[in-house]
Amino acid sequence: MALRILDRLEEILIATLMGVATLIIFVAVVHRYSLGSLANLTGWASGHEYDALAGTFRQVYKTLAGIRMTWAQELCIYLFVWMAKFGAAYGVRTGIHVGVDVIVKRLTPDKQRWVTGFALLAGAFFTGVVGTLGARFVMHMAATDQTSTDLEMPMWIVYLCVPLGSYLMCFRFLQTLVTYIKTGELPHHDHSHVEGVDPISELQGRT
Repeated sequence: MALRILDRLEEILIATLMGVATLIIFVAVVHRYSLGSLANLTGWASGHEYDALAGTFRQVYKTLAGIRMTWAQELCIYLFVWMAKFGAAYGVRTGIHVGVDVIVKRLTPDKQRWVTGFALLAGAFFTGVVGTLGARFVMHMAATDQTSTDLEMPMWIVYLCVPLGSYLMCFRFLQTLVTYIKTGELPHHDHSHVEGVDPISELQGRT
């Protein structure tokens, strides 16, 4: 039950980060191009002596120009960094990471199990070390007053994704290792599968 909750929270967090970042980018792009278009329309209206229309465009331009979006790029970078860290853990759980297994498949089944188990254990060790170093860095950063440039957000909050994401990834490696020892199977992602779409039902519906 606890693992299901963790899996669901992981998916919700990644989807939320992706959705928020996409929305912010969209708004920032629309805002920037709207300012350019309004400037051009103001110049066109003034050139054709449409004073009332030019005044309207100028007023709308000033209103939009008063909305500062300089923070959008910085926030989107941070959101994508957080998404990447937790997305990496999700990738371990679902088996979507790219792996080169040409040599491993040429080994005997017993040797394949040993090599695969060692690879998973090495991944857990590496991400555990990164998480620990990241936690130390975050604690050091929290003792300072360093903030981000535009958002003026404490930088330790930004870097918090390193230990959290790395420890989660470490846990996913260990989870995969335990499952592999018990069943001999690894997570496998079918790239042709689309969530919510049953290919058999689709084919039956067409025939």
